[in-house]
Amino acid sequence: MYRIAVAPGDGIGKEVIAEGVKVLQAAADAENVTLQLDYMDLGSDRYLSTGELLTDDDIKFMRDRQAVYFGAIGDPRVAPGVLEKGILIKMRTTFDQYVNLRPSKSWHPYTPLKGEKDFDILFLRENTEDLYMGAGGVLNGKEAVANMALQRGLYDVDLSLSSKASSEQEFAFEIGMMSRKGIERFADHCFETAKRLGKEKVTAVDKANVCTSLYGLWRKVFNERSADHGIDVEYMYVDAMAMALVRSPERFGVVACPNMFGDILTDLGAEIMGGLGVAASGNINPVGVSMFEPVHGSAPDIAGQGKANPIAAILAGKLMMDQLGRPDIGNMIEFAVKMAMKQKLVTADMGGTLNTVQAGDAIANIVRSSG
Repeated sequence: MYRIAVAPGDGIGKEVIAEGVKVLQAAADAENVTLQLDYMDLGSDRYLSTGELLTDDDIKFMRDRQAVYFGAIGDPRVAPGVLEKGILIKMRTTFDQYVNLRPSKSWHPYTPLKGEKDFDILFLRENTEDLYMGAGGVLNGKEAVANMALQRGLYDVDLSLSSKASSEQEFAFEIGMMSRKGIERFADHCFETAKRLGKEKVTAVDKANVCTSLYGLWRKVFNERSADHGIDVEYMYVDAMAMALVRSPERFGVVACPNMFGDILTDLGAEIMGGLGVAASGNINPVGVSMFEPVHGSAPDIAGQGKANPIAAILAGKLMMDQLGRPDIGNMIEFAVKMAMKQKLVTADMGGTLNTVQAGDAIANIVRSSG
């Protein structure tokens, strides 16, 4: 039995998670697996009613489960960043989900690339360090002080920066920081993943020709870990990688990215395979609680209209079952998605005629018939 916390969230999150659960249950039934799905009330409605974001009780609830299946958050009634930082970011940091996993593969005929190139890329993004650590500030006037406290599990650091500006101008800055420990554990996960998938190399992305200190350590550690694991590493500057993903995505397998570059490149990876409607994501702690979600947002403009594409949420369920050690169930779900696409049993954004529920029903029925 697998105990899973289910948090549908806001907007279309409720709709697509309902279809994802439907498909998960069909696949689990086919394999005689029991899923205990325990629902959580997270998101804008609770926040507006009680002022609560991610509470200590919520965290305890998640710790007692093996994974979190998440929909989406975001609501025009709540200021941008409040829900994201108070729920999503807090969840990732609390559970130290230091790997963000996002597959990008060719879903013909929906990939927009000419020539229908076949590609199957697994992006692994370091999820806790780099330029997204919140180490920054603003300098105002001739004399200013910016204080930055870094508390991210791997750190217990207090940075104080004093600066005498040359004029009355205002300056803003952001500091990218990576630790040896953080890079080592991420690199180990990348090479172990490549070995498990039968890949001969890992492609590591950076901008070491400009940010020489930050990504110099990145390369040093990846070189060391490459030798330890017996898996080759190749390096790509992020700008060259962006071009290569459009020109020749078929040449890449496991791609390792620091946090900010990974954020950008994985959206490009989503677009070359067919858009956010098919983009799934996992926030992984390899030895702890991981969280799985569609990449898209809550889309309040179409919520409740049956227009939402449930495939990304369904594929997030596939990633969850893979991580829980049941790739057989994951493969069954992916096969059903592929067959539904082939038969045009999809929503309008992919050229089909089905609504959200009908698309979920179609995929669940394929699971049942093939299981």
